[in-house]
Amino acid sequence: MIIKLLKRSGHKNSYLERFALYSREKRQQLKAYQGATWIHSVSVGETVIALNLIEEWRKTAPDRKFVLSTTTTTGQELAQKRVSENVAVIFCPIDFYLFVRRAVKMIRPPLLVILETEIWPNLLKQVKKNGGHTVLVNGRMSDKSSRGYYRFRIFFRPVFSLFDEVCVQTTIDMERYKAVAPQLNCHVKGNMKFDQRLPEKLPNIDLSEYFGTAPVRVILAASTHPEEEELIASLFKKLRTAFTDLKLIIIPRHAERGNEIAKQLEQLSISFIQRSKNSSDSKSVNCLLADTTGEMLAFIQQADLVIMGKSLAGHNEGHNIIEPAMLGKAIVTGGTLKNFRFVLNAFTQRDAIVTVNHDNELENILIRMFKNPELLKKYGEAARQVTEEHCGATQKIIKTLENYN
Repeated sequence: MIIKLLKRSGHKNSYLERFALYSREKRQQLKAYQGATWIHSVSVGETVIALNLIEEWRKTAPDRKFVLSTTTTTGQELAQKRVSENVAVIFCPIDFYLFVRRAVKMIRPPLLVILETEIWPNLLKQVKKNGGHTVLVNGRMSDKSSRGYYRFRIFFRPVFSLFDEVCVQTTIDMERYKAVAPQLNCHVKGNMKFDQRLPEKLPNIDLSEYFGTAPVRVILAASTHPEEEELIASLFKKLRTAFTDLKLIIIPRHAERGNEIAKQLEQLSISFIQRSKNSSDSKSVNCLLADTTGEMLAFIQQADLVIMGKSLAGHNEGHNIIEPAMLGKAIVTGGTLKNFRFVLNAFTQRDAIVTVNHDNELENILIRMFKNPELLKKYGEAARQVTEEHCGATQKIIKTLENYN
């Protein structure tokens, strides 16, 4: 935890809250928020969903108070920036009896809402012990997780039973939860990620500072992981011989890997600027290494094509493809997204995304896309339509949660 804290970016000033150690101001705030609904997310992706859930819920219950907790520093930073009134933001305590008990006694939530996969036995047990209800929402269970949960179902069955209700994304997720805990109160409600809302005004990042004033076409490699940056950058360098107006933006999933990726770009002799170091000069470059946080949507807005990370170069878990789809961008991703199977199927069924089954296919796919600009528009518009068709899970879940208040 200490190593991650030192390496990762984000909000760190209140990290001692992971050990249920709160400042005087935070203790006073939580005292005023006793009896609030506690919503727990993990990192940035889940926090976006949590913030949207709170915003939608308050339309029908404007006086309701919330405590929003995150696990990561990047999730905490996003929560602190975008939080509205009547919401207290904390780090979720480590799932150790003494820490959890102290946090629960301070908040005394009548309802704990957990997003996706954060199943912590001590947290659930303490909330139940203090008379609160517990609900898992937007639940999913990957192939790997389902095997582990089922193998150790003797342990996980009583843990799952601590939930009053589990709301999952798909029928497959429900079957997997039921295989571990047959008596579980589990229902399919859809995927809340489709209900994300874009900010009213995205920040305007001036790309001419990096790429010059001539018209350019931009490939955005989003949320990349090790090996993917080198694969995409090498291919980009090759494509530049045929498409001289192409530029590349790389946004690694973990910003602390910026220096590592910078060395790879140097070895490939690709001219670049590392945004975290503000190392811009008067010369334009071919690549921007955006090793910062909280700017993803602003960069997606300016891209012509988005390659989503954790899906190439041996990775197959995937990342959220809904954000670029909402902005009407053509999306390229690996053909197996274990953590987003339902989402991927929704797009592939409507021919709204381009999938890569083998890394060596990526070059021809990109050549085809940039030779025919109409394809970029076609896939972008189809992706936007898919997100609009799958909205509504958040309202279903709010109705469910109201039953426990």
